[in-house]
Amino acid sequence: MRKKIGFGKGILYTILIIYAIVTIIPFLWALSSSFKTLEEIVSGTINLIPKNFTLENYKTIFIEQELFPRWLFNSVFIAVSVTGLNILFNSMAGYALARLSFPGKKALFIIILAVIMIPGQVTLIPNYLILKEIGWLNSYQGMIIPAMVNATFIFMMRQFFINFPKELEEAAEIDGLGKFGTFFRIVLPMATPALAAQAIFVFMGSWNDFMKPLIILSSPELYTLPLGLNSFKGQYISYWNYIMAASMVFTLPVLIIYAFFNKYFMKGISFTGDK
Repeated sequence: MRKKIGFGKGILYTILIIYAIVTIIPFLWALSSSFKTLEEIVSGTINLIPKNFTLENYKTIFIEQELFPRWLFNSVFIAVSVTGLNILFNSMAGYALARLSFPGKKALFIIILAVIMIPGQVTLIPNYLILKEIGWLNSYQGMIIPAMVNATFIFMMRQFFINFPKELEEAAEIDGLGKFGTFFRIVLPMATPALAAQAIFVFMGSWNDFMKPLIILSSPELYTLPLGLNSFKGQYISYWNYIMAASMVFTLPVLIIYAFFNKYFMKGISFTGDK
């Protein structure tokens, strides 16, 4: 029996290792290409070690491309703002749906479930028309305010708080804390695993978003990185050396966020409140 289990694990690990290699090779090629010249990239040779190692690509995007640091700032500002607002409002809404009793609670929950079922592409035109009507096109608030809540993560936080121990809230109430005090001082700090999982997903969704900035933003000064990267592609030539260098800079914050929240990630997606 042990031999069969060991053999099964060996096959599983082999498959996972092969999958990891297949997945990581394109990333390593992109990383390598960020240090190559354009001529070497378009030559058609596939090599992970640059023949002519150069830092000119990074120098160009940070120094000669004056708008690149602004695009980086825009992406960071929008993604961090959207993530922070989502963590706050989604958590408050999820807690209210899980713990509080108020008129229309069931109807509101059904509406939230219905919103989850609607593809985001369907709402692009209505969102555009609303933002145009209130004058928020080509602005930070047009990118941040409509994205500050997310029905999927309201549902996720509701499921987490349903399993949250009521005894802790009852003890906080005995100690004199109100609903807001209990939520911010007891419940929210102990919901770190769910908040971390939410933060990763929301940040990545905002950071990688291309379609929404393409529709809402028109000034190059307000472009985010995904939209700015597209400017390196011309009608007759694409500067893949600059695109690869910029994409590595673009990938770095996501890796940092995931590394920071990794220890909470698996706990968060299990939706349990045992901690």
